[in-house]
Amino acid sequence: MILLCVFLCFLASLQGHAVTIGPVADLVIVNKDISPDGFTRSAVLAGGVHPGPTISAQKNDTFKINVINQLNNHSMLTGTTIHWHGINQHRSNQMDGTAFVTQCPIAPGHSFLYQFYAGAQAGTFWYHSHYGVQSCDGLRGPLIIYDPDDPYGSLYDIDDESTIITLTDWYHLPTPEVPEPANINSVLINGVGRYVGGPDLPFVVINVQPLKRYRFRLLNMACKSNYIFSIDDHYLTVIEVDGEYVQPMVVNSIQIYAGQRYSFVLEANQPPDNYWLHANPDAGGNATAILRYTGSPSINPKNRTTPNSISLNETSLHPLTPPWTELQRDADIKLDLVVGFNQSHFLFYINGVQYIPPTVPVLLQILSGAMTVADLLPNGTVYTLPKNKVVDITFNTDTAAGGPHPFHLHGHTFAVVRSAGSSAYNYANPVIRDTVSAGKIGDRTTIRFITNNPGPWMLHCHIDWHLYTGFALVFAEDPQDVAQLQPFNNASKALCPIYNSLPPEQYAPSS
Repeated sequence: MILLCVFLCFLASLQGHAVTIGPVADLVIVNKDISPDGFTRSAVLAGGVHPGPTISAQKNDTFKINVINQLNNHSMLTGTTIHWHGINQHRSNQMDGTAFVTQCPIAPGHSFLYQFYAGAQAGTFWYHSHYGVQSCDGLRGPLIIYDPDDPYGSLYDIDDESTIITLTDWYHLPTPEVPEPANINSVLINGVGRYVGGPDLPFVVINVQPLKRYRFRLLNMACKSNYIFSIDDHYLTVIEVDGEYVQPMVVNSIQIYAGQRYSFVLEANQPPDNYWLHANPDAGGNATAILRYTGSPSINPKNRTTPNSISLNETSLHPLTPPWTELQRDADIKLDLVVGFNQSHFLFYINGVQYIPPTVPVLLQILSGAMTVADLLPNGTVYTLPKNKVVDITFNTDTAAGGPHPFHLHGHTFAVVRSAGSSAYNYANPVIRDTVSAGKIGDRTTIRFITNNPGPWMLHCHIDWHLYTGFALVFAEDPQDVAQLQPFNNASKALCPIYNSLPPEQYAPSS
């Protein structure tokens, strides 16, 4: 029994701490057995770990990530792509990593070099497979771009790999075998969790020194769940939302939806002790870790929970710098997106149409001369947008079961001019982000962005199971300028012929 406890402690320590690489690195994608909650299963992993290695860079770095596909377990997808969530890919649409929108999957035994310049972007991002629901089998990890001129640098002392907190959901079956509605088996904090009836793995421990100030980076890399995050007896000063600086906002709980990220400053100013860190999923339960002050005994915290009396409210978040001047005028294009659900077949729709990936990526269609809605596939889920226009999108959730639905827009950040749960519009200083909750049934959420980045960009629910069953569309933005402004390299051109030459059994998992 003692040996088992020692083994479980060792296992937890390994899975709670991934390596850091890059911005120039190889990222090898493999199948490997892991036991993040004590249940062993084969997974799809970046660098052989879950979460994947943290990709770390400095502002204005160029990324060169060579993704090497060594997948061979045919109970799951063996092709792969990597999407760099929150990176706008200005003039590098082919590097967005969106299967059948910007590329064909990387075939097993092959590699692809993702090379892109993130420009002035800095903050908390992440990467994940954007092929089917492969990310739910484990292919996801943090991507952090540090800012040497951080305007909030004076507010904290420590910001490194130890202050990254990842939240993921975990499934004991390979994703092709997970039945709808895809109930999770456990919640993982920094890659470690517990499931009902499973072993009592040691809790992940996050260590702090008394009177030090920490910039924690909180990432929801889940396939489904949103979480209420809090730390007993501590306040959280939010300074960043989805890679955008915001005016400091003090809270003691944060609701974070799939795909979203927050940075908050925590002052270790409480009596040295052990404190519970909570990540309560919307599906129920209470995932926990331990915030441990240096010098405190290695024991679990006392059973206490701080009431979440100051919850984060999105309408109270405002950008640090003055927002775009385009917020001060009427939109050029207004799109109402009615989201729908067929419960008997578990299918999702936008404006009555289910998104089904085309066989030829939308980017290749555009480069072949297809420029209009009538020419672009899939019919009904590709919307063309002219360049340099202000676009308002309103999500109508009257018939959208299974929410709240977090929507992510590729290629852009956007202004949330009306948040879920609110009837007020803010065109003066709304929060800028890239993933937003569309709210519950009956809500209206409106976002605004500018069409200044040519290429096909996906807008989709970031609950992966909903995306997989049709909850998405593609904006073909300024298609006339794509060939000139988004040059297509030879490695990108080679992906589809290689993928299309695979034997049929490698396209989809075997049953």
